[in-house]
Amino acid sequence: MTIRVVVWGENVHEQENETVRKIYPEGMHTTIAKGLAEDPMIEATTATLQEPEHGLSEARLAETDVLIWWGHKAHGEVSDAIVERVANRVWEGMGLIVLHSGHFSKIFKRLMGTPCSLKWREAGEKERVWVINRSHPIAQGLSDYFEIEQTEMYGEPFTVPEPMETVFVTWYEGGEVFRSGLTYKRGGGSIFYFSPGHETYPIYYNTDVKQVLKNAVKWANNPAPAWAGITKAPNTPADKAPNGPMTIKGETLHKPGEAGFR
Repeated sequence: MTIRVVVWGENVHEQENETVRKIYPEGMHTTIAKGLAEDPMIEATTATLQEPEHGLSEARLAETDVLIWWGHKAHGEVSDAIVERVANRVWEGMGLIVLHSGHFSKIFKRLMGTPCSLKWREAGEKERVWVINRSHPIAQGLSDYFEIEQTEMYGEPFTVPEPMETVFVTWYEGGEVFRSGLTYKRGGGSIFYFSPGHETYPIYYNTDVKQVLKNAVKWANNPAPAWAGITKAPNTPADKAPNGPMTIKGETLHKPGEAGFR
């Protein structure tokens, strides 16, 4: 079964910064999608901030199994309505993979419910990503660790909720450590945060990084039907109770069949 992936890219640095444009002439989103497409199980397409509805119409999201999100400079330009649309799809069962500076994206903060802040430094230092959960599906095909020659440092404390699983922990040349691969569950959807991916370095060409993303797509994919109506809170009348009609005892706030307060 083919896994349908949309790689969402902010697509701002590639247009404004010559260094980024030289490394990713087709945009980071396209490079990520091409890396995923090396796996015959994955069908990867792209969407960007500049497209109508940011490329994430209701129809397209309904046909998306896993959404990958990369953003940095223009988090505030993402429509709140689109954020809620994506959140609803995650609750329904769509997988979500959030990359690097996407920790500050509206969708990640919406689903985490925390500031998602961290320490950082741009110094082109070495990053060693340690695999601390060897049996996890996202870690398959990797050695004990892999290295990225130049990267941006992300350091603790990382103000996210306690994860379901920690797959990777990173050590940086400057001495900091960071929980660089975390999993979460929100409603029917699985979420993976992966920190490597600063735009001024060719990180998304790295063989191990590409392996992580391929594995993460397969892990986040949920083949079950969408959990339609997960956000609804329907009134179940007394005469429709599973054990048969009930006699209403006492006073009520609502008329029969009336929607609840929100």
